[in-house]
Amino acid sequence: MTRGGDCRWACPGDAAAAPPLVPGLLSGGAGGRSVMAPSHALRCCQRVVGWIPVVFIALVACWSYYAYVLELCIWTIQSDTEKALYLVFFHLFFFMFVWSYWKTIFSSPAKPSKEFCMSQSDKEKYEREDRPEFQQEILKRAAKDLPIYTTTATRAIRYCDRCQLIKPDRCHHCSACDVCVLKMDHHCPWVNNCVGFSNYKFFLLFLLYSLLYCLFIAATVLQYFIRFWTLCRSKSEESCPQGELPDTRAKFHVLFLFFVAAMFFISILSLFGYHCWLVGKNRSTIEAFRAPTFRSGPENNGFSLGFSKNMREVFGDQKKYWLLPFFTSLGDGCSFPTRLVSGDPEQAAGTLQNDSAKQYEGPCFSIGGKLMIMLDPPTCNSDRDDRTYCA
Repeated sequence: MTRGGDCRWACPGDAAAAPPLVPGLLSGGAGGRSVMAPSHALRCCQRVVGWIPVVFIALVACWSYYAYVLELCIWTIQSDTEKALYLVFFHLFFFMFVWSYWKTIFSSPAKPSKEFCMSQSDKEKYEREDRPEFQQEILKRAAKDLPIYTTTATRAIRYCDRCQLIKPDRCHHCSACDVCVLKMDHHCPWVNNCVGFSNYKFFLLFLLYSLLYCLFIAATVLQYFIRFWTLCRSKSEESCPQGELPDTRAKFHVLFLFFVAAMFFISILSLFGYHCWLVGKNRSTIEAFRAPTFRSGPENNGFSLGFSKNMREVFGDQKKYWLLPFFTSLGDGCSFPTRLVSGDPEQAAGTLQNDSAKQYEGPCFSIGGKLMIMLDPPTCNSDRDDRTYCA
């Protein structure tokens, strides 16, 4: 872990992210040429290897499409009505599965905006200073106007030495992507991408439609799986009992299709249930393992606003878009509304007896001894390409 709290957490079932560079390659070597070449080659190898799980999922999906559409529906099922219904619903689930998976993979991780980068003069002062307490003073001055309410476990400003920026709340540095990711949840090898503010909704929909896709396949294939497995033992169509299925190559596709669909359904179900619980609590995977530290101390439910508002934080205000892989999450990813994490709620309510507070009827929260008014989070700009990022 770096001074700024470099994150290397991974989702249950995901492989832990590997360090971006092997330390031994960074030291030694004459002139630096022998140092940079292995490092560059290592990064290229990591990028290639990172796509192996994605290619594996793509191949399984392509095979399942062939086995279900051709081997089962076209060449095995005899009823035209059953065949048509199966094909319509199968393509619906398959399309939504592929769409959400694609969005999860190719949505770039959201990065902190330019305001979280220190000025050049502050950077130079910070790098010249060796004493941690004076470095913190520099960071505090740079962060005094930023919407930051969380700190490190030692109550220090969260700073990323790698990206050279002050970390927004819920932002963590991913050693696999080598960037600071807004509201980082985990780095998932199955999508070869960081799951965070920009694609967390897509990731949830990917899990949902994967479940529905596997469940639909397993449910519709089950009767043919049983008939292929137990009823037809012959080697040719002519010797099969009337009304039974022939012992062709479709038998093996149907048998494996059921096993694969059932296996993926069981494995994804627990992961999807876990992330549904996280959404209900408004936590990330990282925050579930390590509670965010506010100025008043660690608080597991510091960002929880209630189940309904927690759902809207991820899926947005318009429910008609909840099941579609469009970006509708609330906020900008750099700041988040919080609940009351310190102080006496009655005392906090009594403090609101001032003129400005009387005109406001919304919720409030207290952080660091200051009473804060919690405003509705701003709607995220749909044109994400216009956002300014740190170099």
